[in-house]
Amino acid sequence: MFRSVGVDTESTLLEIFKRGSTTYFNSSLFFPPKVRKEVTRLYAFVRVADDYVDSVPQQVDKFYQFVEEFYRARREGRSSNVVIDSFIKLEREKRFEEDWADSFLRSMEMDIYKKRYSTLDELEDYMYGSAEVIGLMMAKILGLTDESHPHARLLGKSMQLVNFLRDVKEDLALGRQYIPTAVLERFGISSLEEEVVRRHVKEFEGAMRHMVDVYFKWVKGAERGFRFIPHRYLVPIKTANDMYKWTAKVINESPLVVYSVKVKPRKSKIVTRALENIIGVSIWKYFLNTSPIRK
Repeated sequence: MFRSVGVDTESTLLEIFKRGSTTYFNSSLFFPPKVRKEVTRLYAFVRVADDYVDSVPQQVDKFYQFVEEFYRARREGRSSNVVIDSFIKLEREKRFEEDWADSFLRSMEMDIYKKRYSTLDELEDYMYGSAEVIGLMMAKILGLTDESHPHARLLGKSMQLVNFLRDVKEDLALGRQYIPTAVLERFGISSLEEEVVRRHVKEFEGAMRHMVDVYFKWVKGAERGFRFIPHRYLVPIKTANDMYKWTAKVINESPLVVYSVKVKPRKSKIVTRALENIIGVSIWKYFLNTSPIRK
């Protein structure tokens, strides 16, 4: 799968990215072409590994083959698997820390055997590898300073938290529950199984809104790092962030919605927001840079 012989590498990676993420993909269209290609190389790698552990049934053997091929390619400098080969070259070109990809693959492996998280701290350990390091890689792709890295980590983590809230029903079908059991117990609910939730609607809403509050706390810190992002890159980043905030607000207004639909913005909404950001981001960034928050 994904062999380079006779394959149009760029179109293969683009198709993987497009199939895997509506918000990220459509927002990334507003990056300059060179950056967009690098972002595609990153997200194709991430998506393939994630798909192996998220498939039904899980493709455990293929995941470990993918991991084995990745480490072989890292040692040898190349791979016949275009997804891995493209990422290995990106990792070296952009000087990613090797621990970042290592941590990502460890978190993906956790999805094979770990189904519940007891506390938010425990969940955040998982999220470092599954989301925060992706933010760090993006910071490197965009050529941002190390000062931006804590904010990049928060942005990746905050977006993934919204995915966990949005995908409650889908994750249950995979036997997983990412909302910590300590949070559920705090609000008086024992499980996210739909039949349980329907009997404890207020308790469920309390737990979900608490997690939305956590998201907004994290994203506030992430947005403080937008001042480090050059104007030409801020439009797609801010657009993706805006769409995740929109998703969080929809869920906060009616938490039970996650059992009936997958809350995601339409492509038209994403593009419209990007066009608005092209016009307004200069003003927005001016106020961000002059805000007392910066001090």
